[in-house]
Amino acid sequence: MTTVLVIEDDLPLRRALRTSLRARSLDVVESGTAQEGLVLIADRRPDVVLLDLGLPDLDGIEALRRLRSFSDVPVVVLTARDRQRDKVDALDAGADDYVTKPFDVEELLARVRAVLRRVPNPSSTPAVIQIDDLEIDMARRQIRLAGEAVHLTKTELALLEQLVAHPGKLLTHEYLLRQVWGQGYGSESNYLRVYVGQLRNKLQDDAANPRLILTEPGIGYRWIGDD
Repeated sequence: MTTVLVIEDDLPLRRALRTSLRARSLDVVESGTAQEGLVLIADRRPDVVLLDLGLPDLDGIEALRRLRSFSDVPVVVLTARDRQRDKVDALDAGADDYVTKPFDVEELLARVRAVLRRVPNPSSTPAVIQIDDLEIDMARRQIRLAGEAVHLTKTELALLEQLVAHPGKLLTHEYLLRQVWGQGYGSESNYLRVYVGQLRNKLQDDAANPRLILTEPGIGYRWIGDD
């Protein structure tokens, strides 16, 4: 049975979606917040996610970016935002489709079927990564080293998410700067040196003999923790 995760804070709408989806023999899991929804994606591994952008605890665009750090599950955005910029931002952040409210349930189901055809077997980075005494929980955004919590800044965590989401791949300075700091950045490699240094220090990764983050001089960085 196909499992649909509905992340929507509007309770009447969530109930209506639950009734419509179950009437079509779909299994439905629900969440009213982004944080709970991210954990459910990691724990329940749904086949498709219906995501509202106007959530009470976290903007839907940021939720999408975090989701994409550990899962390729198809995502259909449901939102009242109908500006072209919002659609572009959602698609750039990892959405597979975009449906504006109010919407027709039959059209929504057709879009769900379409994304499932395009991504029939989504791959996922493990939501919890264990490397020796280091534990990285991507869904809950919790890091532990030798059983002790590691406190990362928002930027450090965003940088770690990008690295972990692309194990073994060379991520250039330009790519990391744009993904972590924004599209207006691309040449400020000194920012990366500082934050990668801080990240290594907190994760106890020796730059001279790395087990997690490998430096490709003058080009970028590579996550080797999964090797």
